[in-house]
Amino acid sequence: MVESTQQPTFENVLEAAKFLNGKINRTHMDSSETIGKKFGGLVYYKLENLQKTGSFKIRGALFKVSKLTSEERKAGVIAVSAGNHAQGVALASRISGINCKIVMPKYTTPAKISAVERYGAQVDLFGSDYAEARDHALKLSAEENRTFIEGFNDRWIIAGQGTIGLEIMEDIPDADMVIVPVGGGGLISGIAMAAKEINPNITVIGVQSENYDSVRASVEEGSIVEHVTGETIADGIAIRRPGELTLSMIQKYVDRIITVSDETIALALYHLLEHNKILVEPAGAAGLAAILGEKIEISGKKVVVVLSGGNINLLLLSKIIYKSLEHESRLIRIGFKIPDRPGTLYRIASAISEAGGNIYHAEVDNLDESTPIGFQSITFTVNVRGSKHAAELLEKVKSVGYKFDVLE
Repeated sequence: MVESTQQPTFENVLEAAKFLNGKINRTHMDSSETIGKKFGGLVYYKLENLQKTGSFKIRGALFKVSKLTSEERKAGVIAVSAGNHAQGVALASRISGINCKIVMPKYTTPAKISAVERYGAQVDLFGSDYAEARDHALKLSAEENRTFIEGFNDRWIIAGQGTIGLEIMEDIPDADMVIVPVGGGGLISGIAMAAKEINPNITVIGVQSENYDSVRASVEEGSIVEHVTGETIADGIAIRRPGELTLSMIQKYVDRIITVSDETIALALYHLLEHNKILVEPAGAAGLAAILGEKIEISGKKVVVVLSGGNINLLLLSKIIYKSLEHESRLIRIGFKIPDRPGTLYRIASAISEAGGNIYHAEVDNLDESTPIGFQSITFTVNVRGSKHAAELLEKVKSVGYKFDVLE
């Protein structure tokens, strides 16, 4: 194979764009009047959540596979991933007529396994974490003579992702800033290099989870360090360490790396869904989270936020919606201990209804040790219009005459 450890050139990105034309989606931009007005800038979203396989990964994977020699194509490829990279490599291999094996950790969800298998790849479940799965994949690569497809630390992968930078500059040539989610750094390396080749004055900012911020720490340290302090819902950017290639490009082309909390990521994801009708995964919402969390000043600027993917676990999505409604005081939980006799529950439910509340969920727990004999413990989860409406509803409920607690 042509050397993969060298830094890609702008010409490589142009070559990738020409190769990928017609093979992938040329994703469009969407603007956000709500965020623009709130923070005083012009905000655009680059919709890679609408890319084939649901993320940007197909760009780099398809271009990488195109660089295989005829011998390497016959031997097949192998990759390790529990998410978007797996799907990108699987589809790229199917399009290119190449045998593909994907090693996934044993904890990988059935939905993600099925998605990879639908693209025609063979799935090998191995290991309790990513590191064990990667070691196994490298072992199989040597034994079966398969080409190992890196997730981010590869010249052709980075060049493929860099085509997003070209499209951004074509669509918004006077953009002042691009905000990009960062895991291992392949996406931001390609975008930053391409964008700055066209406009050296553009600002490129990377966003990591505050619990998985090895790129930020590595830039600060001047060498690769691993920095993980907890878990994150943004599994798409939960990478323990960047690559040598991506770190060197980030140091050269990226202006700043910042971090955001899971709570802000969840609110950003919810905002995109409610206000723009755009569904992204947590990693894809990291850029907007940086704006909502006021980590980046965008007043008077034209800003492009890269929404890198949309492959979200639906159970996680339901939790995010629930918590976001609570955060906005649009969902309240009211706990009662009421006399266990006919009509009591009806009177409370009627009061909630008359106040304009919608009972989302009701739960009775008569086994709670704190519940007196002859009483019931019941918790209502009620959908309201906001904090003012919540206060009005609680006053109405008080009029029924039973004590209650507003639960956190």
